[in-house]
Amino acid sequence: MTKRDMVVQIAEETGLIQQDVHAVIQKSLDLIVDSLAEGKNVELRNFGVFQVRERKQRIGRNPNKPEQVVPIPSCRIVKFKPGKIMKQRVSA
Repeated sequence: MTKRDMVVQIAEETGLIQQDVHAVIQKSLDLIVDSLAEGKNVELRNFGVFQVRERKQRIGRNPNKPEQVVPIPSCRIVKFKPGKIMKQRVSA
């Protein structure tokens, strides 16, 4: 499902204008991204939690030249932990 599919489906079910629905969805996604960029976790009850984690620096190897060591710098990543209701509905 794409964002466009969501906009069309929500607009049909609620009777709202697609442009308004798109604006609300886009603003919601922007707020989530902005919060994560600030290092804050985003918790959506019964849906899940987006968490910012720090991945430590590590050593990698070039698969074409295994003797070549490549340092991989530390970075921040986003992890998603699904909520209880989502887990139940997906696994059923």
